[in-house]
Amino acid sequence: MLRLVLSTLRHRKAGFAGAFVALSFAAALVCACGVLLDTGLRGSIAPERYAGSPVVVTGDQFVHKTIVKKEGKRKHKAKAIAERAWLPASVADRVRAAKGVRDVVTEVSFPAEIGDGGGESWGHGWESAALTPFTLREGRAPAADGEIVIDAETARTRGLRPGATAKVASAVPGTYRVVGVTRESLEHQTAVFFSAAQAARLSGHAGRITAVGAHGPEKAIEDAVRGTNATVHTGKDRGKAEFLGAEKSRIKLISMGGALGGTALLVAVLVVSGTFALSVQQREREIALLRAVAATPRQVRRMIGREALLVALVAGPPGAAAGLPLAFWLRDRFRGLGALPPNLDLVVSPFPPLAAALAALVAAIAAARITARRTSRIRPVEALGDAALNRGGSGIARVLAGVLATAGAVVLTIVLSNLNTEAASSPVTVLTALVWTVAAALLGPVIARAAAAGLSVPLRLSPVGGQLAAANLRAGARRLASVITPLTLMIGLTATILFVQTTMGHAATRQAGDGIIAAHVAGPAVPHGTAEEIRRAPGVTAVTEVVRSTVRVDLENYGVQGVTPDGLNRTMDLDVRAGSLAGLNASTIAVSETAADRLDVGPGDRLPLTLGDGTPVELTVIAVYGRGLGFGDLTVARDLLAAHVDDPRGTLLIAGKALAGIPTADAATLAEDTASANAEVNYVAMALIIAFTAIAVVNTLAMSTADRAREFALLRLAGTTRRQVMRMLGWETLAVVAVAAVLGTAIALATLTAFSAGMTGGTPYVPPLAHLGVLAWGAVLAGIATALPARLAMTGRPADTISARE
Repeated sequence: MLRLVLSTLRHRKAGFAGAFVALSFAAALVCACGVLLDTGLRGSIAPERYAGSPVVVTGDQFVHKTIVKKEGKRKHKAKAIAERAWLPASVADRVRAAKGVRDVVTEVSFPAEIGDGGGESWGHGWESAALTPFTLREGRAPAADGEIVIDAETARTRGLRPGATAKVASAVPGTYRVVGVTRESLEHQTAVFFSAAQAARLSGHAGRITAVGAHGPEKAIEDAVRGTNATVHTGKDRGKAEFLGAEKSRIKLISMGGALGGTALLVAVLVVSGTFALSVQQREREIALLRAVAATPRQVRRMIGREALLVALVAGPPGAAAGLPLAFWLRDRFRGLGALPPNLDLVVSPFPPLAAALAALVAAIAAARITARRTSRIRPVEALGDAALNRGGSGIARVLAGVLATAGAVVLTIVLSNLNTEAASSPVTVLTALVWTVAAALLGPVIARAAAAGLSVPLRLSPVGGQLAAANLRAGARRLASVITPLTLMIGLTATILFVQTTMGHAATRQAGDGIIAAHVAGPAVPHGTAEEIRRAPGVTAVTEVVRSTVRVDLENYGVQGVTPDGLNRTMDLDVRAGSLAGLNASTIAVSETAADRLDVGPGDRLPLTLGDGTPVELTVIAVYGRGLGFGDLTVARDLLAAHVDDPRGTLLIAGKALAGIPTADAATLAEDTASANAEVNYVAMALIIAFTAIAVVNTLAMSTADRAREFALLRLAGTTRRQVMRMLGWETLAVVAVAAVLGTAIALATLTAFSAGMTGGTPYVPPLAHLGVLAWGAVLAGIATALPARLAMTGRPADTISARE
C-alpha cells in the first residue's frame, strides 16, 4: 500500500501540489492565531515606572461576583474594569506599619501632555520619582505649584531646559516653568513631575493615591492591606498594575486569537476538503481501475488517507514555521493601529507550531476520508464507466447532508437575528456565513447542474467558445461545483466581514448625526474649565460636556456617556421612548432600548452597576431611549462619571455661537470617526482569512484548468484554435464567477440581514461600489487562475499531449 501511495504522489505532483499549498497556508494561519492566543494567556508586561520598587500596591482592577450553583457549589468570577482604581491614602500608612517594610513611596498619576506627542503621557507628584527611580540630571525638584520636572527624552525632543516654560494639557491645563530634567526616561511613556500639592489637585482625587511602592516582605504587606480594595504586585506582575491598557489588550488577545483561530480552522477544513475533492475527482479513472481489479472500498480509503497523511506531514511543518513571522506581522499591524501596546511582546513557544501541524494533519485526513467516500463505494463492474462518463450525480448521503447543513444555517440565521450585543454576534456572524457556504458546497452538484442549464441559453449566443463552454458546464457539473465553492466562500466571507463594519458604522453614524442637534462640536479632549468659559460667552445658549467610559452591570460591559443635564434638550436628542431626561442627576440614569431589554429595566426601576474605577452605585432609571448605537447604552450625569474616569476631559456640544480659537468639527464627521474607530482592527484580524480563501480560489481553479490539458489538445486536433479554446475558458470562467457571485452575495445578504436585525433593528448597509469591488476582485482572481494554467497546458504539441501518459 505504501509503495502505491508513494508512486501516486511521485507521478501526480501537480495534483497534490494544490493540497500541499492549502495545508501549508492552513498551518501558517492556525499557528499565527495560536501565538496570539498564547500571548494573551501567558504574555507578560515588564514594569517601567515601578521598576525600582520590588512590591507595588494598587487598587483592585477587577469587579468580582460569586455564583452559587447547584448542590451549593460556588464559582468566583472576576472582570476587569475600564479605569484606574484609586486607593485611600490610609493604605500607605498601613504599608509603613507592616513589619520589615521600608522605603514606602506613594504615587498619584493622571493624564498630562506637553505638546501633541503620541503615546502615553502621565503627570505625577515628585515624591513618586523614587519608584523608578528618577534622578535629576540638572535643576531641582518642583516646589511651587507652577513648576515641573520633565524626563530626559521630553527635554531632548521639545528642546526644553531648566528655566524654560511649557504648556501642559491636563484636566486643568496651564503653563509651567521647567525647573529640572531627569537623567532617565521611560521607553513607552512620558513622565511629567509636579509638586505633591499640585499633583493632588490636578488628579481630581483628593485624599486618594494610585499606588504605593515599598521594599519588604510581600506576605507582611498583604496582611497589612487585607480588608481594603488593595492588591499586591511583585515581579512582572507589576507591569500589569502599571500598564492597564496593556493588560486589557492581553485579555483581548485571548478572545481575538481564539475566535480567529477557530474561524481559521473551520475555513481550513472547508478549503482543504474542496482541494482534496478536486484532486480525488481528477483521479477517478485510476481509482476506478483499482476497484475493477478487486481493490476493496476500505483499501481505497486507506490509500487516499495515507496520501493525505504524507502530504500533511510534508506541508504542516513548513506551514507552521511560516506562521511565526506571520504572527509578528500581525503584532506590528495591531501596534500600528493602537490595539496592541508596544511593551507586550509575543510569547513564542513550540506549542502553537505543533498544534498547527497537528491541525493540518487532522484536516487533511478528515478531508481525504470525506472526499474518498463516494469514489471508494463504486461497484467494480461500474467503475470504469462511471469514471469515464463523469456523470456528476449527487449521492443521497451528500444531498441529505446538504439539507441538514441548510437547516443548521437557517437556525443560526434566526439566532443571529436575535443577538443584540457585538461580543455575542461577531463569532455567530462568521459561523453563519461558513455554514451557509458548507450547505452550498454539499449541494454543489445540484446547484451546478441547475446553473449550467440556466446559463446554456445565453452562452450559446457565442458561436464557438460559448457553445463549447455550455457543453462543458453541463458535462462537468462536479468539476463546476468544485471550483464554485472556494470562490463562493471568498465572496461570501469578504462581503460579510466588510459590510458588518459598514452596517454598524452607518447605523451609529446615522443615530449620532440625527441626535446631535448642537450647532457646533468641539473636542475630543476639552477641559471642564474651557466649557465653563464658553458657557459665559455671548451668543452661546447651551454647552453639553460629554465624557465616555465603560461600566460593568452584572459583570457585563456597557458603554456609558456622562452629559451635562442643563440645556441637554438644545444639544442632544436621544430619541426618548419612555420616561423623561428632565430628572437626570447624580442618582439617576437613562438606558437604551437594547440595554433595557437585556437588563429588564424601565423607568422607575433601580439599576446597580460598577463605574469604571470600580465604585459601585445604584441609580434610578428615568428614561429609555432609542439611539443607543450612536450615544452608548447608558447615559448618566457628567459630574458623576467624570469623578470616576482617568481623564475627565471630553467633547463639547455647543448650541448657539461658537467661540474663535476653539477647534470645532461637523457633528456627522465626528460621529463617523467614533463609530469606525475599531473597524480597521477587525479588518486586519480577518484579512488573513480572506487571503486564505483567495489562495484557495487560485489553487482550485489552477488545478482544475491544468488537469484539462488532454481535453484542450483534443479540441485543437479537432480544429479548434488556441484563441477559441481561450474564449471557451473565458465564458466558463465568467459563468463560474456569475454563479459564485450570486451564491456569495446571497450568503452575505442572509447573514447581514440577520445581523442587522439583531444589532441595529434595520437593514444592512452595503455600499454598491464596495460590493462591486469584491465581485471584481473575485473575477480577477478567477481569470488569472484560469488563463495562466491554460496557456501552460497548451504550450506543447497536441499530439504529444494526447499520447502522454495520464
